[in-house]
Amino acid sequence: MYSSPISPGRSWYEDSVGDRPAYPALDGSVNADVVVIGGGFTGLSAAYHLAAMGTRVVLIDGSRFGDAASGRNGGQLNTGQRAWPEEQEEELGFERAKALFDLAEEAKAHLLGFAKSHNIEIDYVPGQLSVVHKKRYVDDYQRHAEAMATRYGYTQIRYIDAQETASRIGSDRYFGGTLDTGTGHIHPLKLVVGTARAAAAAGAVLHENTKATRITHSGGKVFVETASGTITANKALLAVNAYGGDVEPVSAAHVMPIGSFIGATVPLPEDSPILPGGESVSDSRFVVRYFRRTKDHRLLFGGSETYSTADPKDIAAAVRAQMVEVYPALHDVAFTHAWGGYVGITIPRRPFVREVMPNVISAAGFSGHGVMLSNFVGKLYAESVAGNRDRLQHFRDLKVPAFPGGRRFRTPLLLLAMNWYALRDRI
Repeated sequence: MYSSPISPGRSWYEDSVGDRPAYPALDGSVNADVVVIGGGFTGLSAAYHLAAMGTRVVLIDGSRFGDAASGRNGGQLNTGQRAWPEEQEEELGFERAKALFDLAEEAKAHLLGFAKSHNIEIDYVPGQLSVVHKKRYVDDYQRHAEAMATRYGYTQIRYIDAQETASRIGSDRYFGGTLDTGTGHIHPLKLVVGTARAAAAAGAVLHENTKATRITHSGGKVFVETASGTITANKALLAVNAYGGDVEPVSAAHVMPIGSFIGATVPLPEDSPILPGGESVSDSRFVVRYFRRTKDHRLLFGGSETYSTADPKDIAAAVRAQMVEVYPALHDVAFTHAWGGYVGITIPRRPFVREVMPNVISAAGFSGHGVMLSNFVGKLYAESVAGNRDRLQHFRDLKVPAFPGGRRFRTPLLLLAMNWYALRDRI
């Protein structure tokens, strides 16, 4: 039975995805117009759109497509960027904040449209609940719903009080929140598999189990070395997110891997009071908890984060401890799966999109908001290569500082900061 060698645990997604085609490892050196490193949402989307435009594109991944965060995440699309648009407006101004929000809305429509046009059944279910775990945040959520409608023209979101929140979640743990009917949740690995099929059909050359060991540039060319050959290209997209290691130091300085872990229960009764409307949920903690029901009525509960490369010794126990705070009645429910993956975060929780060496663009650090945005950034990269428009510049212009402390000290410094935020979540 296959299980990811780069992320802990076997996911429910792997056992419910159906046919998962394999792609051969690179064997020998090749030339391309563009080389894409990373077979997740960003890389596969870029490969498809580049190939559809007639570009010679070769994509490599060090493992199998979907073994990293793209195939193992919570599956929630969300709305907008990681930060609320009115929060971004304070720093960026209304015009830029609105442009980023509009791009995110287009990203949402693009993802659903792409899946439909390519007959990818992603198990989309509409509805997203963002809920308040501390009473002092209620007013913020009310103002947010109002700002979304009046300033950003987004009317699919509304504030819900504690009573409605409890009836929709099946728990009285929260004090209110928002209901967003303009977004929802998906089966992420089905999207990965379907996008890879579409990219291959469009003419992209795809290779799994082909790890990039070195990236260099000379004479206007980019050279990506692997154990089995070198890819020579005019341009490169580095789309490895939290799994870049030391292959490219600029991205490594700006994007930090954190572990996020999920448990899947046995199927709940169809008439269970837990999430009767099928919405996905994320809460107001900085160290966010997120959960939803699957198509076969399991509860997928996530949020046990680690800020190092050390995995919990018992993923299921770590997830259960958080789940029973919301659903005490599930203290004895069995988990059929418990797994994790590493997502890339940045200090401001904004995507890191930058030219890190001549003709090499890195796109990473979607900070838990990548199901929708990372796919679209792949499309925007393809647009920029084609030269027809450069909307990728909206992301390239964002200020994303490097983590303090360098490679040696950034993890302990982040751990101190995150422990402080986790303490704030509890008090």
